[in-house]
Amino acid sequence: MSLTTHTDFALRTLMYLATTAERTTAAKVAQLYGVSANHLSKVVNQLARLGYVRSIRGIGGGIELAKAPADIRLGEVIEAFEGNMHLLECVSTEGVCTIQSFCKLKGVLAEAERLQMEYLNQVTLADVAPTKRQLGRAR
Repeated sequence: MSLTTHTDFALRTLMYLATTAERTTAAKVAQLYGVSANHLSKVVNQLARLGYVRSIRGIGGGIELAKAPADIRLGEVIEAFEGNMHLLECVSTEGVCTIQSFCKLKGVLAEAERLQMEYLNQVTLADVAPTKRQLGRAR
């Protein structure tokens, strides 16, 4: 599985927000990671629509986590951003292969996907968030 840049930025944004107690801006997060502020703003908007981030407008506004880091499961975030994460199309769709009715590979791949998501959903944002000190060294 290879995650899109959009998902990568989402995970990194959540990690940053889990580390800092104060409200911040998408521009500051983008600056820390050396990525496009415009692209990161789109990611933040999606995080807000999904309920992971709260976005406050106006003076003193910014972005902050909408949930506790321990309540944010990485698998759920990845699935929300990536959508279909099947290794092959046949795992989720019938009739895409001539040997699909007797193919044992489909079952193996389905089990691999299940195990991967099971593991990712056991890991929370709190488990992967850097310390404030580590994040400070990244700047």
